[in-house]
Amino acid sequence: MAQVETVRGPVDVGSLGTTLMHEHVFVLNEEIRRNYPADFNEDTRVAHAIGQLRTAAERGIHTIADPTVIGLGRDITRIKRVARDAPVNIIVATGIYTFSEVPFYFRYRSRRMTASGEDPMTDMFVADLTTGIGDTGVRAAFLKCAIDEQGLTRGVERVLRAVARAHVLTGAPVTVHTHPATQAGLVAVEVLRDEGADLSRVVIGHSGDSRDPDYLIRLADAGCLLGMDRFGIGMPPSLEWRSDMIATLCERGYAESMVLSHDAACYIDWYPHDEETAGNYTYIHDEVLPALAERGVSAAQIETMLVGNPRRSFS
Repeated sequence: MAQVETVRGPVDVGSLGTTLMHEHVFVLNEEIRRNYPADFNEDTRVAHAIGQLRTAAERGIHTIADPTVIGLGRDITRIKRVARDAPVNIIVATGIYTFSEVPFYFRYRSRRMTASGEDPMTDMFVADLTTGIGDTGVRAAFLKCAIDEQGLTRGVERVLRAVARAHVLTGAPVTVHTHPATQAGLVAVEVLRDEGADLSRVVIGHSGDSRDPDYLIRLADAGCLLGMDRFGIGMPPSLEWRSDMIATLCERGYAESMVLSHDAACYIDWYPHDEETAGNYTYIHDEVLPALAERGVSAAQIETMLVGNPRRSFS
């Protein structure tokens, strides 16, 4: 059986169980944290994250895929501390999160500078996937990039193409943050397709924000998985609207084209907030699944979205 890399090491894909495909543990500005550390106590935050993931495990969640990459404060050493005592698999990503420019580190580094002839960020992504992230001993298992309402800027396109090339070289699946109101997912699909990506291995993130089923069906018909992934974090549309959309797509035969999650984080320093309300990884089980059942979504369709589709993605 195929295996997938987790923070604790490789596991059989068939053992992933119920999988939330877009959840963060920590989202941080590491420069701020290191220079102004008063708001972040490492031990306290790690313990809190472990507690949140234990609660998730008690509700039947076996695995989370954490797309925290460069630009979101990825720190695998900290994640290893969480994974050591949290009874869920944590799958981590490689890539860059930007809506506009690439980080200055890459601005003057081009493919002419690398032995492979690839963009140096592609080589970095491939190394994270094949040999490990730094000296942590942890390998990434998927790729993450972003395109938002700013559209296909030069920086965004460069990251998308570097991610696509790393995907082609390694077979690792891809998650793309998108802005559904501008149908940015379709732009991402064209760039990824141009680089030879297997679109069946691509999750179009935040698709659940869309109010346009035709847009989502176009993405699904291209082969992509739709990330219905912002439940319970206070972003519109409402639970009722999101649940109606999923039910509509299931009725039209697209259960095999959706994955579910919250886009939650145990700690995110973008906003002031009450720690106790963060990292709610159980909202789907507590609120969404009953809402879907009320709308006629079957237990088999729910298992497809939470178990079968994630398993297929990482296969």
